[in-house]
Amino acid sequence: MLEHKDIYIDGAWRPSAGEEVTEVVNPATEQVIATVPASTVKDVDAAVVAARAALRTWSRTTAAERRAFLDRLHQGLVQRADEIAALVTAEMGAPRQISTQVQAGLPIAVTASYVRLLETYEFEERIGNSLVVKEPMGVVAAITPWNYPLHQIVAKVAAALAAGCTVVLKPSEVTPLNAYLLAQIIDTIGLPAGVFNLVPGIGAVVGEALVVHPDVDMVSFTGSTRAGKRIGELAAATIKKVALELGGKSANIILPDADLESAVRDGVANVLRNSGQTCTAWTRMLVYRDSYERAVELARDAAESAAVGDPTDERTQVGPVASAAQRDRVRDYIADGINQGARLVAGGVEPPAGLPTGYYVRPTVFADVTENMTIAQEEIFGPVIVLIPYEDEEEALRIASNSLYGLSGAVFSASEERAVAFARRLDTGMVHINGARLNLLAPFGGYKQSGNGRELGVYGLEEFLQPKSLQLPASASSGRTGP
Repeated sequence: MLEHKDIYIDGAWRPSAGEEVTEVVNPATEQVIATVPASTVKDVDAAVVAARAALRTWSRTTAAERRAFLDRLHQGLVQRADEIAALVTAEMGAPRQISTQVQAGLPIAVTASYVRLLETYEFEERIGNSLVVKEPMGVVAAITPWNYPLHQIVAKVAAALAAGCTVVLKPSEVTPLNAYLLAQIIDTIGLPAGVFNLVPGIGAVVGEALVVHPDVDMVSFTGSTRAGKRIGELAAATIKKVALELGGKSANIILPDADLESAVRDGVANVLRNSGQTCTAWTRMLVYRDSYERAVELARDAAESAAVGDPTDERTQVGPVASAAQRDRVRDYIADGINQGARLVAGGVEPPAGLPTGYYVRPTVFADVTENMTIAQEEIFGPVIVLIPYEDEEEALRIASNSLYGLSGAVFSASEERAVAFARRLDTGMVHINGARLNLLAPFGGYKQSGNGRELGVYGLEEFLQPKSLQLPASASSGRTGP
């Protein structure tokens, strides 16, 4: 039993102003494995005060100075990679292979990318007789989810620190342990006091207190669209910047000339990764009518062959979902799909055989799904995929566009040119062509109700910067200057 008794404010570990704690439950065993303090509004105030005070000097550091701190942070993450993987597996159930490659690997890679970016990024630019300087947004409230917990934290914190902002982090109350590990690393690298602060707690208390705080300049949030709407409403009172990475219901369009077996296999694997708890998952598979029944068979076989079980077992491909509430939510969606007339071809509401304990959901495939069914419209956030037939490319485009969301998607075709042409017509922030991998230097974010703003790479850095234009006498020389 791990007991974190303090929170991290102004460069030091200190007790919370309150006495309540949050229990962390292992979703594979249903046992409480840790407790952390449930921070209060008073704690939020103290953290923001510290961040505001630190901003005065941190915002004036050079890019080289900030790069040195981020490099030390990167090295610390590398040194504790195995611990990160084990910790995320324990607190949210990600299979060990995914925890090693993704849950630990992505934050390490993202931090390294900002170390490299600060070597070349220009924080000043001459445009005619104007000098445009890119300055930090200020104090940033980073509010992060539980599905890729440390990756989502680092995508915000590393970019904000690189920009010269100070940060108050509220991690998900479901998975706060990895945030403590990050704070421990930060505490050892000499980062000035107040530049990074950790206030764990629930969204209704800590999250809302940060969003409405007058000394918070920006909120960077990843989570549900419902919560994102609430944040936008609250933040409007102080006109602070809000960057939102929200839900998704991404379409995977398999064009008639695609390698069907490969495309279906990749599509099912994409949805089952991280037990389906991925906002970019391609949960709507659109298949040409003539190939549809074969695709249904392939999807069924892929789902039924996936190894479900103990996430600490290296052979496991699908672990539990993160909580009892999430398990019940996903099973309710499966029941709803059955009730609405979709054909269940794999999985179902019953727990997987031989797993009476743990928050497990069977990999589930639905066929004969119409585009307006609930399971085709709402984000399920579990290992559930729906197959929808189409007659031609125009219908495929219309079905894919029939969504409130626009975060990600995929197109498969024998012709890359044809796939790219189709992808250009999709209203979504990211499209994978023929199963291409994620590029951590490319912008990540959504259209429509999938949010606004971008993370990763240059676009992620600039999300935390604001331009100031200095109008100079016309005789001043033109050109560009570095940081």
